[in-house]
Amino acid sequence: MAKKKAKTSKSAKKPRNFSLKLNRQQKVVLGSFLMLFGLGLIVAFISFLFNWQADQSVLEQLSNREVEAKNWLSKFGAAISNLIVYKGFGLASFSIAFLILLSGIYLFFGYNSSNLKKFWFWGVLVMIWLSVFFGYFAEENALLGGRIGFETNDFLQDYLGFFGSMLLMTFLLIVYLALRLKLTPEMIGGYFKSGKKELQDAMNEHKSTISETEEEIDWKKEVIIAEEEKPQKIDLTEEPEDKPVEKPKPKPIGSKLEITATDEEDVSMEVEAAPEEEEEDSLSKKLVKDFGEFDPTLELQNYKFPTLELLKDYGGGITINQEELEENKNRIVDTLKNYKIEIAQIKATVGPTVTLYEIVPEAGIRISKIKNLEDDIALSLSALGIRIIAPIPGKGTIGIEVPNKNSTIVSMRSVIASPKFQNAEMELPMALGKTISNETFVVDLAKMPHLLMAGATGQGKSVGLNAILTSLLYCKHPAEVKFVLVDPKKVELTLFNKIERHYLAKLPDTGEAIITDNTKVINTLNSLCIEMDNRYDLLKNAMCRNLKEYNAKFKARKLNPNDGHKFLPYIVLVVDEFADLIMTAGKEVETPIARLAQLARAIGIHLIIATQRPSVNVITGIIKANFPARIAFRVTSKIDSRTILDNQGADQLIGRGDMLFTQGNELRRLQCAFVDTPEVDKITEFIGSQKAYPDAHLLPAYESEESGTGVDIDVSERDKLFREAAEVIVTAQQGSASLLQRKLKLGYNRAGRIIDQLEAAGIVGPFEGSKARQVLITDLVALEQLLNDKPEN
Repeated sequence: MAKKKAKTSKSAKKPRNFSLKLNRQQKVVLGSFLMLFGLGLIVAFISFLFNWQADQSVLEQLSNREVEAKNWLSKFGAAISNLIVYKGFGLASFSIAFLILLSGIYLFFGYNSSNLKKFWFWGVLVMIWLSVFFGYFAEENALLGGRIGFETNDFLQDYLGFFGSMLLMTFLLIVYLALRLKLTPEMIGGYFKSGKKELQDAMNEHKSTISETEEEIDWKKEVIIAEEEKPQKIDLTEEPEDKPVEKPKPKPIGSKLEITATDEEDVSMEVEAAPEEEEEDSLSKKLVKDFGEFDPTLELQNYKFPTLELLKDYGGGITINQEELEENKNRIVDTLKNYKIEIAQIKATVGPTVTLYEIVPEAGIRISKIKNLEDDIALSLSALGIRIIAPIPGKGTIGIEVPNKNSTIVSMRSVIASPKFQNAEMELPMALGKTISNETFVVDLAKMPHLLMAGATGQGKSVGLNAILTSLLYCKHPAEVKFVLVDPKKVELTLFNKIERHYLAKLPDTGEAIITDNTKVINTLNSLCIEMDNRYDLLKNAMCRNLKEYNAKFKARKLNPNDGHKFLPYIVLVVDEFADLIMTAGKEVETPIARLAQLARAIGIHLIIATQRPSVNVITGIIKANFPARIAFRVTSKIDSRTILDNQGADQLIGRGDMLFTQGNELRRLQCAFVDTPEVDKITEFIGSQKAYPDAHLLPAYESEESGTGVDIDVSERDKLFREAAEVIVTAQQGSASLLQRKLKLGYNRAGRIIDQLEAAGIVGPFEGSKARQVLITDLVALEQLLNDKPEN
């Protein structure tokens, strides 16, 4: 019976031992709920600030599921925000959300929650104070102070007035600052004094001498006394206290240092550092400080770059023909299936001119098997010419480029206006056109460093050259770049005559800056070689490795103009038809071109050479080796494609600006930007109408050693075989020294002298490179008449 009573009494005590204390797992659950709930309140309150007016009508139809609220927490967020913010405490309601979030953090991470009561007590008081304070600025039912804040403020002003209300609010603020933040007037005054003292210390820091303070000296004395009075016996049971000894800070050079000895006699020593030597470039720094950096554009400081309005807007972007894409896809898949090639995936990228179909074949399919089907796929698609890339570099796919039925014109205006060109940090940016993915393609000519262009007649070479020149005109000042234009056709580049005194370079004592005569081409190329050698001498004296470093040094006024230094602009040599030069001048053109291609890259001379005949006798091995950047428009055969690109594919292009570009790595297919002749005319007219330099940029003078005497030779000094040689030349109508050597059995030197005499007499024309001289006399009768007018003595 006693045991039963004991059990009964034990069971009766259980209800009294019931406790609300949470275990760790329950705290984690409750804490996570409060954290997320508090975060949700913050999100709802922020959204309510922007959408509260729009959600007013929703609050009356909370049960209607068809009505949507704009609050980020939907109807729940709108309802609870309306209750707490609008009808509650206004902006001060964020205090509740932060308190709930803080409580969740304390419970979730197991922090000591004894401080939570203080946070809640003072947080609620601050919320009420802010609500009443904001209520003064709010109109009735406004959001700023909430309904409670507005009504409380209105109640206080009815009974205390405005001034009394402000006194009460000020008192409550002082209570919070004193009891919660422990602030007193003395502490606030101390903060101002300490701030003033720190400012004073900072001002006196540079003036203070680096001497040891009295406290440090006393500390040294104490250490010395302790060492002298040290007992002989050491108790090992107590560990000696190791006091960290602070090392004195290093003293700045040039200040006086007093060293106090710890011996009986104090000896003071002054250390004074010698002043630093003046830097070499201090003069240049002073010049830059006084006058600023050298500005090469100062002479034409009012020059205005061409505007985009000068370029025609062809309008319209790429139009995607879904039926055409689906039809081509089905034909590609069916054609490959006929040869038992299964495709796992296919993707189309539509460009201005062609569409790239990327296919992923099934495992086990050989790439060469697909590549051999190029003509079969072209037949099934009825396409002008397709190109297979197997595989696409950097991707595990095979590309099939198929021309679009309706191509899109890539206007020069669109590529010039693109951010990629406008923000290009390049020395000589060129906007060539757009890629298959319709991205503007911009490259730096200075990094190429030379460009070789080839393509059949009418495929876009001249338009490509105009696009390159237009790009440079839109981004480079006349002081920064000069063009040497060679145009054997005499009609392609003539529009640029208008900007001769702005952008063009030419030989001294020549008429037009655009070179059309082959003799002047040879002289100009050799003049550029002289300019190259002169620039290398300047770079050597300035100890610079390239033109960019040299110009930066000159702008910083570190190079003396009295020593021959000057700002060096980039020079771009453009040859529109290289094959014609090779045919007429041969080695005399190839040699300086090869020299410039090999050496001129570092001193800012860059070559752009175009030809319609990319054969090996025109584009020789020496030239190809020094032109890693190449552009191929459509050519007629695979051999021509391999000559220009070292790869096939240019024979499969569709023309009208469709081109392949390589810079020594992968081939990229582009649609060249189209700039028409009227557009170029407007641009050159705009530039040419502005203030210009007195003359075009002059290249170094060059005279050919084999160009003949150019002056009349005394008749008495003529060779004995002069008349006979004249008859041979006129009869054969071929003015060459080798002909005289064969017919008259003369040596080379004598034959050369007779040719010079014939030139002086007006019988043959001037030297024309490897070509025979032109015979100016048509027959022997005219020769006899000429010689009789100037008889021999």
